[in-house]
Amino acid sequence: MKDAVYHPKVPSEVRDIIEYYEGISAPLADEFWEELTSAIQYAQEYPERHHWDASGRRRSNLKRFPYHFLFRLFDSHIRITVIRHHSRDPSFGSRRA
Repeated sequence: MKDAVYHPKVPSEVRDIIEYYEGISAPLADEFWEELTSAIQYAQEYPERHHWDASGRRRSNLKRFPYHFLFRLFDSHIRITVIRHHSRDPSFGSRRA
């Protein structure tokens, strides 16, 4: 399994999403976190199974939540560059290294 490395803005994006869901219900926020961490783990194990995004990065869609993350594949790790809502401008975060 490859390590996961995160762009510096990703943790604050995740915090904002979790705060939003906590405002609805704590269990919903927990479910989002569980699904996100599971999707990241799957991307670490099987990065080539993820389709390409228009930005040239691989994309992983969450199943129950309208979010996805983009990542780049390296020999020893994946680098998650952005976590965004499906309705967000597709160029948001696409210039991050």
